[in-house]
Amino acid sequence: MKKTILFDLDGTLTDSGDGIINCVIYALERFGLSIPPRDSLRYFVGPPLHESFVKQGVPAERAEEAVAVYRERYVPTGMFENTPYPGVRELLEKLNAEGCTLYVASSKPEWMCVQILEHFDLAKYFTQICGATMDTSRTNKEAVIEYLIQQNGKSDNMVMVGDTKFDVIGAKAHGIPCIGVSWGYGTVADMQAAGAAAIAQTMEELYSILSHGEKNQFTEVFP
Repeated sequence: MKKTILFDLDGTLTDSGDGIINCVIYALERFGLSIPPRDSLRYFVGPPLHESFVKQGVPAERAEEAVAVYRERYVPTGMFENTPYPGVRELLEKLNAEGCTLYVASSKPEWMCVQILEHFDLAKYFTQICGATMDTSRTNKEAVIEYLIQQNGKSDNMVMVGDTKFDVIGAKAHGIPCIGVSWGYGTVADMQAAGAAAIAQTMEELYSILSHGEKNQFTEVFP
């Protein structure tokens, strides 16, 4: 059975932190909130923005407004303050050559995911790029994965790849194993505590896990 691999975007395929944090600061300044050190805003990369803005002091009833202000800068500028991680293109090429079906499963708005991946000429490797919808029918990782399971018709050949506990939790809700990557914006400890099937420290190790070679130590990922 050919594998179906769901990839998170921010922190997994591309290093998008600078652009996201720059836009978060832009929004917080507009709200007159104090600006903490940049490193402390890393948690904005990955989870839904509404939740993160509330954690940062934006009143819940104004969270949608904060997201709109954030996007004032993100859409023309911030989403391209972004770089694919070294080795990503080669990884996707090898997995495609092996016959794997690749999807993007992100909680970022879907149209943004498409623009970013097209900008870096990575969209061509994916059967479908799926993210959050503007009508709120899909707002988090669990809902995005549910949609892709419906599109794929089955989940027993699926695995998720992501950099935060939200990827692990979203996949686990549907009985899908998740491989965590250490180079993103979550922590290895959080991903392990959430139940990650394995942690890849390098792009080469991720390929080894996904390709499931005879000597692969992570055979439990694909029973």
